[in-house]
Amino acid sequence: MQRIHVHELPEHVGERVRVAGWLHHQRQLSRLTFLLLRDRSGLVQVIVETPELVAEVAGLQQESVLEVEAIVVLAEQAPGGVELHQPTVRVLSMAAAPPPIDLRLATMKEQLPTQLDRAPVALRHPRKRATFELAAASIAGFRTALDTLGFTEIQTPKIVGSATEGGANVFTLDYFGRPAYLAQSPQFYKQTMVGVFERVYETGPVFRAEPHDTPRHLAEYVSLDAELGFIEDHFTVMRFAREAIAGMAEGVRCRAGNAVALLGLELPVVPGEIPVIHFHDAQQLIEQVTDEAVVGEPDLAPAHERWLGEWALREHGSEFVFVAGYPMVKRPFYTHPDPARPEFSNSFDLLFRGLELITGGQRLHRYEDYVAALAARGEAPDSYESYLEAFKHGMPPHGGFAIGLERWVARLVEAANIRETTLFPRDLTRLAP
Repeated sequence: MQRIHVHELPEHVGERVRVAGWLHHQRQLSRLTFLLLRDRSGLVQVIVETPELVAEVAGLQQESVLEVEAIVVLAEQAPGGVELHQPTVRVLSMAAAPPPIDLRLATMKEQLPTQLDRAPVALRHPRKRATFELAAASIAGFRTALDTLGFTEIQTPKIVGSATEGGANVFTLDYFGRPAYLAQSPQFYKQTMVGVFERVYETGPVFRAEPHDTPRHLAEYVSLDAELGFIEDHFTVMRFAREAIAGMAEGVRCRAGNAVALLGLELPVVPGEIPVIHFHDAQQLIEQVTDEAVVGEPDLAPAHERWLGEWALREHGSEFVFVAGYPMVKRPFYTHPDPARPEFSNSFDLLFRGLELITGGQRLHRYEDYVAALAARGEAPDSYESYLEAFKHGMPPHGGFAIGLERWVARLVEAANIRETTLFPRDLTRLAP
């Protein structure tokens, strides 16, 4: 008899079926026992009536893995509207101890550090599991959107010979006696691959030796990257970023409907044209309304991002807003300056519900511009020889963006801490599980 999943049971009323999963809960009455079995698709109630089987299952620990053959019976009061009668039960794996997390409650009562410490069990909770269904559906939506737009998926090295973004927040390792680093981003490689495929994307981990122990920073996270050639400027890139985000929202809507319903989420509507405000104009607006002296600062504080998110929702009815034209001093050397105002860049951030979600922009594409940009920062081109080779041999105007997957999901579920939406997070203190 072939195993079926719990969500398929209503299609088999009156039939004897085989299901398998974890013992979610057991409730014993005087003459019968109710077993609640959980598989990847849901919960089903199993009615145990024979004295021999009642005695046999009485000693089962919660989370033991069971295989059950039984008859499917309509039962309006049961989960899913059906239950299993006249069962035979086979123990596939006996749990050796009670679970450290109470998985029976609708919402886990344990604090986040305990949930993270006990992640192998905590992740089994239906609400926690639903969060990562959203992540999986988001990646699928990202891929579908960019595949449709003619992008090619690539996979690039995560051990590199130089720091992609510069600065000190890199993880150094010994590479057969030579210094190497964990990649801060696939930036150099995806630009190089524009010279091969014109449009490329990648989904994978990136690493930042973040010294900040905050609810929004991680040492390792999943980055959804894209790069495309033959653009006009950063506004072209912004249009593609909009398509990627719309694809992710659609992926969640189509692929993770049950998770959305379980979590009670309201998915965002991505406008056909996301509102745009220049960085300098945003600072002036914030200063006028809040009386804070922010004009001239090289970046936006988290509180100012939240304020701009509220402003975009109030003034434009959008949960998204592009902030374009960040100062060049806050952008990497490969960023293209604004030809009209070279102190500002042809770059942008996308804020979603008041949190920076995407960073992107137009890149330099001429070899001589790279040499000049590195010289202006006191760096020698020789340090970037393999990266710059692509530009010696002709590269089109191009640009790209990167989306932090965990931040996206955190905003979808309104999580207070990005660790809530990260599988086995890595930060200043956490290296296990």
